Amino acid sequence: MKKKLIVAGFLPLLIIMGACTQFTPQPRTNPEGSLPAAYSLYPEEPATPDRWWQNFDDDELSGLVETALTANMDLLQAWARLKQANASAVKSGAAKYPSLDASGDYSHTRTRPESGGPAYNTETHELGLAASYELDLWGRINATTMADTLEANATREDMAATAMTVASEVASRWLEIKAQRELEKLVRAQIKTNETYLELIELRFENALSTALDVYQQREAVASAKSKLPPILLKQQTLHNQLNLLLGKPAGSTIVLAERPLPDMPAPPASGLPADLLAKRPDVRAAGLRLHSADWSVAAARADRLPSLSLTGNGQFNGAQLATLFDGWMYALAASITGPIFDGGSRRAEVERTRAVAEEHLYAYRETVLTAVMEVENAMAGEQWQRKYVAALQAELDAARNNFKEALARYVAGLTEYLDVLSALTSVQNLEISLVTNRLELLQYRIGLYEALGGDWMHALPLAEDQKDESPNEEQG
Repeated sequence: MKKKLIVAGFLPLLIIMGACTQFTPQPRTNPEGSLPAAYSLYPEEPATPDRWWQNFDDDELSGLVETALTANMDLLQAWARLKQANASAVKSGAAKYPSLDASGDYSHTRTRPESGGPAYNTETHELGLAASYELDLWGRINATTMADTLEANATREDMAATAMTVASEVASRWLEIKAQRELEKLVRAQIKTNETYLELIELRFENALSTALDVYQQREAVASAKSKLPPILLKQQTLHNQLNLLLGKPAGSTIVLAERPLPDMPAPPASGLPADLLAKRPDVRAAGLRLHSADWSVAAARADRLPSLSLTGNGQFNGAQLATLFDGWMYALAASITGPIFDGGSRRAEVERTRAVAEEHLYAYRETVLTAVMEVENAMAGEQWQRKYVAALQAELDAARNNFKEALARYVAGLTEYLDVLSALTSVQNLEISLVTNRLELLQYRIGLYEALGGDWMHALPLAEDQKDESPNEEQG
């Protein structure tokens, strides 16, 4: 009879549960907005960016990047944030399961009667279990869990974006150090050349073949060449310190780099289509996941406006001695339903707030997509025009060298003043420096293109193995 009464009591609740409709986000159509069908410069090929730094075919660069991907402080912080987000998602999902708590109690009382009789002892042993479970009638718990899980997955994409940036920064610093070393060698050679010409001019002056003005002008050229060296050496030191920071080392740590010139430009990567960026760019994926997370938060806020149903159960054993603990027992089952009647519009306002947050994330997602396409286009255009500029600089340098040879020959023959020689020499030396710096800029445009195209290599980082067991299931949008 008792069992029938219990079933009869819960029957209305079961009917209510069967009639409940859970809140879920409405599917979005084309949240990324309009995208161009193809890039304006590169061919339409499937994008295949991998560990792009290996395209430079330099073990030194590869070693630096691999070290940074395991020791960089920004990346380690990103891993820590990912652990926090994963833990929050697990904590949120715990509400989907019943909770069970145990309690135990022991008391010992010694009593002496007022009549003066013998004292006696009283002992009480208690052991209890309490269980509770909230029925997710409207999907509030599920929606909250999904929102937190998607946020954790977005945090994983943030980590991937950080790894992508770290690799690019290491490659850029490495190239800059190479360029500064080339400039140092070049400037030292120019100083030596100017000193040699100074000796020749002084010798001609002693033989009355040149004027004092020629000597002073060449001395100025020597001083000008020497003044270019300290900034280059300072730049090298600061670049080494920046590279140490990227590698997780203190400034001043020794980094042994081979004495090699700037590498040649690798073959251009396949760019794929602009739509590929939705899957290849971690920042785009993170923005999309946060948009889906915001949509689930709206569903949770809507479900929170409806009543909630909780089931509780308690069981307790008690006895005067441990041996009789399970002789006396009691249990209780209860169900409670609570729902808002008047809250001053708090829950309705929360729904509107979460909808506004989702709208903000929608436009943030579209802006991120458009920014990604723009960065690819800019990198392509920059590389294209920088390549032409470097070629033009090389042609100008060749012409300047021919001009210098002719001016020097005419000066030796007494057909012109030394100022023409000095002007031609200065032009050659400035163009040599400009060519090195612009070759560096061309290589950096290529690094920018690799970074703009994104890739999948970030998800195979060594530390990623430590995260697999802790990561919630990914919700793909």
